[in-house]
Amino acid sequence: MLEVRQLSKVFFEENDSRKPGLVALYNISLAIRKNEFVSLLGPSGCGKTTLIRIIAGLLPADCGEVLVNGQAVTVPGRDRCMVFQQFGLLPWRTVLSNVEFGLEIEGVPKDERSALAGQYLELVGLKGFEHYYPHQISGGMQQRVGIARALSKKPDILLMDEPFGAVDAQTREQLQEELLKIWSRTDTTVVFVTHSIDEALYLSDRVVVMQARPGRIKEEVSVDLPRPRWEGDVKADPRFAQLRSQLRESLRG
Repeated sequence: MLEVRQLSKVFFEENDSRKPGLVALYNISLAIRKNEFVSLLGPSGCGKTTLIRIIAGLLPADCGEVLVNGQAVTVPGRDRCMVFQQFGLLPWRTVLSNVEFGLEIEGVPKDERSALAGQYLELVGLKGFEHYYPHQISGGMQQRVGIARALSKKPDILLMDEPFGAVDAQTREQLQEELLKIWSRTDTTVVFVTHSIDEALYLSDRVVVMQARPGRIKEEVSVDLPRPRWEGDVKADPRFAQLRSQLRESLRG
């Protein structure tokens, strides 16, 4: 469904492309199946965010290409939606109105977009909070609003750039579980950026380990843990510990 072919990206000094630039990504190739959950794992500076922004169409690549269902990606499109670490909610709009925002821009009629927004707020567990403002709800709830806003556009691919990095550890675990439940009820393909080994293992079908300078793929690890993972304690599974050790060694190397 999503294919990255020999992708490279260089950042040059502002107003001077003659000087050697920072090679953010080098020769990245990756294929992701429909409805697969793939995490990009690696240290700061390895190009995870740059890669996901190129997939979203927010940044151009200098070499290579991104294909979605065989079509080249050059600009943002409705088939891809992005959830950022910072919630990005409009403080003067209610929870419902924030979810409606993207639909409103696309010209969806008011009654239809209100119904869709309500449907996705219920999906993320925020039914009853439609008329609250962002400052009246917790950080975890604000991030759920961001997820509902992205899902309301019914994207084929959901791109998530460390979406739980700004919340406390307990809320993070709750959001991880909620995300898996939401994903299990949709046909959405997820590409998820994280620094956390445990988070990547808990969520993913496959973990792509990246290394820096230049940013490139070092290893891909299939996560053969049973689903649904919110039932029982998957983190106590010996296989979880084995995979964690494998990923830790890969990152150290």
